[in-house]
Amino acid sequence: MSQASVLVVEDEDNLLEALRYNLSREGYDVLTATDGEYGLSRARTKVPDLIILDIMLPSLNGLEVCRIIRRESDVPVLMLTAKGEEADRVVGLELGADDYVVKPFSMRELLARVRALLRRPRTAHAQQKESISAGGLEIDLVGHRVTVLGKPVDLAPREFELLALFAKNEGRALTRDQILDGIWGRDYVGDSRTVDVHVRGLRKKIEADPNSPRLIVTLRGVGYRFGA
Repeated sequence: MSQASVLVVEDEDNLLEALRYNLSREGYDVLTATDGEYGLSRARTKVPDLIILDIMLPSLNGLEVCRIIRRESDVPVLMLTAKGEEADRVVGLELGADDYVVKPFSMRELLARVRALLRRPRTAHAQQKESISAGGLEIDLVGHRVTVLGKPVDLAPREFELLALFAKNEGRALTRDQILDGIWGRDYVGDSRTVDVHVRGLRKKIEADPNSPRLIVTLRGVGYRFGA
């Protein structure tokens, strides 16, 4: 059984490194983001088992990130709040956060909270989110398996990540930059043509007619939209 993955969304470099180090020592697969918008993108792309989310974040604050995540998923969310932010803690819990820890905190306490949240049974909604169906396409997000009309499709890891990103954002317009950030990360030095190349390869494997795609639609001047 693979180890649980934890996404840490925190803009304080020292704290982020401390969390990454201690969670990794516990055996967790640690993902990181330093602002709310990128954190939300990684949550959608990587499907972590738990999210540690700071309230005060650039680009999109933690409360807004929590609200969007809870609308889309039942992944456990542990909020990090500064001393004196009691109102924000209350709002966070009302928006669907599962727990919170007040800074400065004991790393031992935080790790105990993480273990407790990961032991909780997931809801039926969360179980449903482990697979996505669209137009004869079945995506098993946990087992990393894809079928089209019941026939298995062999996807490279990057192709699977791209398809999962599209499927979890069904009906939404995604720009090439958003896709690059979500799949390749912000440190990627290539250009947006990388996205187009991977989309063409993916279409060949999942579309009935790759030259007239119905699942991954091109939006001229914008990017792509997924929808059967």
